[in-house]
Amino acid sequence: MVRKIIKIDEEKCNGCGICASACHEGAIDIVNGKAKLVRENFCDGFGDCLPGCPTGAISFEEREAPAYDEAAVKAAHGCPGSRFMTLKSGNQKENDCSQDMISRMSTHPSRLMQWPCQIKLLPTQADFYNGAKLLIAADCTAYAYANMHEEFMKGKVTMIGCPKLDDGDYTEKLTEIISNNDIVSVTIVRMEVPCCGGLQRAAENAIMNSGKFLPWQVVTISRNGEVLD
Repeated sequence: MVRKIIKIDEEKCNGCGICASACHEGAIDIVNGKAKLVRENFCDGFGDCLPGCPTGAISFEEREAPAYDEAAVKAAHGCPGSRFMTLKSGNQKENDCSQDMISRMSTHPSRLMQWPCQIKLLPTQADFYNGAKLLIAADCTAYAYANMHEEFMKGKVTMIGCPKLDDGDYTEKLTEIISNNDIVSVTIVRMEVPCCGGLQRAAENAIMNSGKFLPWQVVTISRNGEVLD
């Protein structure tokens, strides 16, 4: 059908991510530092993403596009906080960011590359998996190990979970992610406590079930924040 839909000028886009955050339907992702309309059937054409764009990169156009699929939006994003998004890396150059973002940047930037990061919420296929190094980490590791972002998360797609608290097994989900995407390596970071063995086993089984030969390693963190192996 021909309908009104947003248009993004990539030459004007500075990748600030304001439009992706403003789009409640999850139609926009930040891909390789640029905003992209990745799900046309999620765009309702109301333009919530327009007002906040600091560079004027977003406009409306009328063209052939899939109809807005409200049911698909609700199924994929029942919770707005679980909307899939590729994030800017912490070492992004300042001139690629809005001044407001720069003022809020820490001297120790986040190295989280995508959203969401919970294993249960992550999609089985997404652009941010292409050529990705996976970090499969137990929830508690980021609190126990002070330099988690720089030593383990930097340059990796981070996936976190707790087999003791989450229902079910992660093996099937992790197998789909590794099998269906261009994953180049896997790092498993767990705590020394026995329950973290469930996360390690799920990741190891997923690698084996995928039929791929990937470099992978397991790192164990102690309760007092030391790397044990």
